[in-house]
Amino acid sequence: MPTTTLKRTTTLTVHPDLLANAKALKINLSAIFAKALVQEVKKLEQKKWQDENRAAICAYNESVEEDGLFSDHFRVF
Repeated sequence: MPTTTLKRTTTLTVHPDLLANAKALKINLSAIFAKALVQEVKKLEQKKWQDENRAAICAYNESVEEDGLFSDHFRVF
């Protein structure tokens, strides 16, 4: 999450009953939204990284299967 304290006002659409319940429970909507957004951004960034690097990861795994790990000859167990 960004370390700056600057925030930007935005508009969200929420079901009225859900909003009323959240207000009655004194839920900090901004904090909940920010936390959920951080989690979603992190999840999508991880998926993007995996998709972008899938070919390299597969190639590395194939080379390990064929040739073993580069440090195999140093192992004593």
